[in-house]
Amino acid sequence: MAVAVFGSAAALLVWHPKTPLPKAWNPIHPLDITAPLTALTGWKLNRTAADAALCVAALEREQIVSLSPLLSENPRCGIKARVRVSGVGAAVLDPVDTSCAVALRLAMWERHGLQPAAQAAFGTSIARIEHQSSYVCREIRTPDGSGGRMSTHATGEAIDVKGFVLKDGRRVSLLADWVGNDAEATFLRRARDTSCTWFATTLGPEYNALHAAHFHLQSRGWGLCR
Repeated sequence: MAVAVFGSAAALLVWHPKTPLPKAWNPIHPLDITAPLTALTGWKLNRTAADAALCVAALEREQIVSLSPLLSENPRCGIKARVRVSGVGAAVLDPVDTSCAVALRLAMWERHGLQPAAQAAFGTSIARIEHQSSYVCREIRTPDGSGGRMSTHATGEAIDVKGFVLKDGRRVSLLADWVGNDAEATFLRRARDTSCTWFATTLGPEYNALHAAHFHLQSRGWGLCR
């Protein structure tokens, strides 16, 4: 009986329209990119990224356009929940077609990782995120050639980010600024570290030479952060 009573009380706390539970802590409230981070944020993110309708709804304040699925003659390629992204938060980027999950994770990274890191390192914000690509119908590349398996780029579930432009016009790039102990290098390492919170896989210059000039950011993976 005690369990039933507790269960009823908990349900009332969550579902009641006047619940005192903050939205960020309420498991039934949709993910809000701008909300304070809580222990539920990661769970909400994964749930939202896996549902196309929830994902698009969560991005309603971002610069995105929801598109029809991208089909390919190669059955291993294409983008199911396709969106076109031209900006997240305060940062713009060259329009890119990608999966909604990648766009959502990019928005979370910009808000909760990149902008705080830029303020700490430079005292200003990021105005532009520079990328190389998202969708490319190809196999995984390795230092020895093709890896045989399809890349996550083949389904738009990855994006390659090569640098950033600050609000004051300064440019920070992985190719030019990764090595060193200055503000630029410190920022890029913080950017890499925080991306691992929001993306399922992050590969950068410390992974191999193929990633010397960019972060490869995936919406799928097992938590690899290099």
